[in-house]
Amino acid sequence: MHDPKLQIQMLHDRVMVRVSDAVGERRSSAGIVIPATAEVAKRLIWGEVFGVGHHVRTVKVGDRVLFGSDDQYEVEVQGCTYLVLRERELHAVAAERTEHGTGLYL
Repeated sequence: MHDPKLQIQMLHDRVMVRVSDAVGERRSSAGIVIPATAEVAKRLIWGEVFGVGHHVRTVKVGDRVLFGSDDQYEVEVQGCTYLVLRERELHAVAAERTEHGTGLYL
């Protein structure tokens, strides 16, 4: 029996995020390569929102969000790895429509 393709709907205050490809090896402002295995203080990660639950108020699909790497759930859908977080675990949103931003841009 062949499984039909089903649409995923996030529930409650859950957000489905795909981590940006930039995670891993990076360069300092002086050009020094910092490997992904380097120990750093709790580093936050940027990701793109791919799904939101019906109680999510501050982010939309397509927004870039900043979140911590603690207490996250991983799920694989059609070969891509996504993270499922609660909206309250997000620290910032980078979107074109911000009303009360910091004045900083990506």
